[in-house]
Amino acid sequence: MANQFGERLKQLREQNNLLQRQVASILEIDTPMLSKIERGERKAKKEQVIQLARIMKVSNDELLTLWLADQIIDVTKDEDLALKAMQVAEDEIKYRKTKKKNK
Repeated sequence: MANQFGERLKQLREQNNLLQRQVASILEIDTPMLSKIERGERKAKKEQVIQLARIMKVSNDELLTLWLADQIIDVTKDEDLALKAMQVAEDEIKYRKTKKKNK
């Protein structure tokens, strides 16, 4: 499983001199669960990612981007057409944003 998010989370936690048990307590999860999130064995919920950004004093965008990228990688990692599919998805997202702006 991809783990850019978990690696960054661990790095930030250590930079902030926080123990896993301290962060887990704030998130209202147990320490083994946080450890699994850091190792990429479990996925954090979006709400937890936003909470973690606040705790670690970084932007939501930074952690949400890594979290979402890990999910995309996890879903597409074994697909030969992954890059092509992501290009189609990117084009569709751009189209929808343009359409939304023009309303």
